[in-house]
Amino acid sequence: MAASRTTTPAAVQRSLVSDQVFRVLTEAILAGRYEPGEKLPTQRALAAEFGVNMASVREAVKRLEQLHLVESRQGEGMRVRDWRSHGGLDVITHLLFQAGGFDPETSRSLFEARRLMLREAGGLAAGRRTDEQAKLLEELAAGFARADDDAAAQGIDFAFFAVIVEAAGNVVFTLIMNSIRDIYFEHAAAFTPMVSKRRGLAPLYADAAGAIAARDADAASAAVEAIAAAHTKRLTQ
Repeated sequence: MAASRTTTPAAVQRSLVSDQVFRVLTEAILAGRYEPGEKLPTQRALAAEFGVNMASVREAVKRLEQLHLVESRQGEGMRVRDWRSHGGLDVITHLLFQAGGFDPETSRSLFEARRLMLREAGGLAAGRRTDEQAKLLEELAAGFARADDDAAAQGIDFAFFAVIVEAAGNVVFTLIMNSIRDIYFEHAAAFTPMVSKRRGLAPLYADAAGAIAARDADAASAAVEAIAAAHTKRLTQ
């Protein structure tokens, strides 16, 4: 008999429960309710506390380990790790949307880093871009100005910066951009103010595309940074 291609209802339910346990524990660790080096309750104790089965707790703990938030050692149980020392980009989403809200401090840090990265990417792109990339940026800038709604504008906005980062030819920037993409589209509604009321923004995209096409690194850096700064201002007002 061929294996089923669908997930069983029991597996779906377990996954949903595991997600809830994972979110609660992640928020507790990031909020400092568990200190670095502190032992977590045993998996059996956590299962009893949450009223769930052991399989759901094991799945949640595995995800915590993947984020480097906890470390399990044979005979020593689970200890909380210092996420500031061991965490990676995957932690950003959980910091940004703690308890379902939008954390302003993390938001400021994220967009400060984004602005600085995109500024450098703009300058590099001006020197390294291909003719095809320059043409695509000009088309995307024009498309942003014509976008019918915020959802379309968000898609074009991300595509515009993705091309800039690709043209910059820096693999680390590309990987960071991939992480930002996941945050951006999974929580698109939270970032809508960045691209709403596009009349004032559209010329900035055209300026950036033009500077990159002209291979003017200084102008490209300044133009791209101007867009990123406008995004930050709109989101933090």
